[in-house]
Amino acid sequence: MTSPWSPRRDVSPETSRMLIERAHDEFVQGNPADPRLLDVRPLVRESWRRSLAVLVGAEVPPPLDLSAADLEEYRRTHPLAGVLEMIRALLLPGDVADAGVAVAVGDAAGRLLWVEGDRHVRALTGEMGFVAGANWSEAAVGTAAPGTALTLDRSVQIRGAEHYNRLVQPWSCTAAPVHDPETRRIVGVIDVTGGASAVTPQAQLLVDATARAVEGELLVARLRARAERPSPARARSRPSTRAMRSMLRVLGRDRALLEVATEGGDTVIELTARHAEILLVLATHRQGLSAETLAELVYGPDAAPETLRAEMVRLRKVLERTAPHLVPASRPYRLAAELETDAQHVLSLLDRGAHRVALAAYRGAVLPDSVAPGVEEVREGARLALREALMAEASAEVLLGYADTEDAAEDVEVLRLCLSLLPQRSPRRAGLVARLTRLEG
Repeated sequence: MTSPWSPRRDVSPETSRMLIERAHDEFVQGNPADPRLLDVRPLVRESWRRSLAVLVGAEVPPPLDLSAADLEEYRRTHPLAGVLEMIRALLLPGDVADAGVAVAVGDAAGRLLWVEGDRHVRALTGEMGFVAGANWSEAAVGTAAPGTALTLDRSVQIRGAEHYNRLVQPWSCTAAPVHDPETRRIVGVIDVTGGASAVTPQAQLLVDATARAVEGELLVARLRARAERPSPARARSRPSTRAMRSMLRVLGRDRALLEVATEGGDTVIELTARHAEILLVLATHRQGLSAETLAELVYGPDAAPETLRAEMVRLRKVLERTAPHLVPASRPYRLAAELETDAQHVLSLLDRGAHRVALAAYRGAVLPDSVAPGVEEVREGARLALREALMAEASAEVLLGYADTEDAAEDVEVLRLCLSLLPQRSPRRAGLVARLTRLEG
């Protein structure tokens, strides 16, 4: 039987894979006219060209577009939320945890909203950023079944080396767009990711059939709703959940950045060290704090609340000009609006199993020069959470990357675990042994 791996019909699947890998290397290195590109399917070749045109990184994890809070709200209102059980029944029958594949449901922009399926597959694919909230459009991650299916508005299979991003090349995937049954506009995408079983002809037929069944169910549900409401429903304006989003960036920085994103534009301001400490403590104590407790967390034991109150007056003046929704309320001191932090963002990635993306997002310790007790607590919590998650679940490659950070450079336990995970003939073992000898000698 002829392999569907590539257009070449006179070579084995393994040889075809090697040819595609070589063509990919030449392409991303700036040789788009290399004759080896003829070994690549035209569909894939054109997707590579689109990816290169928008400067997609060949080894960069996909961006996480939706925070945990935004993701939860968006899921509730997305039209595919009501058909998840149907998708599970069709694509993940039986024991979901041992299905051998991961099934993702995304929106029309390529952002993954739900990722379910085999626990082992999800743990491994999570390290490359295949997690809920991540953007898997072609413009974000290059050639991959979800984004390419959306771009071409048809079902697509992408096999291993055909992926533009090298981080994704160990995997294969099949995806199909889902349309609004009346307007025919794309409302989302369904993807199956795994090994060779994820890109068989049967897999494509099943994913296509699932997308069509979902469209039929959407139409039935819509007609049923209309029948139950004979009079036209009044349109209700729904406030945008992204109308005012704020991020406090404290990782690897002594002077935090406050980013305020609105529909009218973005504002970024650099805070003083003290203002950064106050906002970070309030952001991590959403229930609010008394003046005495907040003073202790910012200034240390036996701090006078009067000192804090004077600083709060100055902070309020800054926020009134740039982010009035974040002006703290008092009695107790608290933030009226949600303030995300990049430290919490890293913890959210760890919770989703996206270890590689979490490590890339970890820019360093939280406000490293601060001695505020509340900051030290957040700093140590983030450091320990990252260390424990990576040591418990990360691959050898991700753990080696962590070992090269300042946090783990002299962590003997981390270095020993890296050594145990590497193959006996790995060239990286010598460097680890030398580091351990220096630290333990």
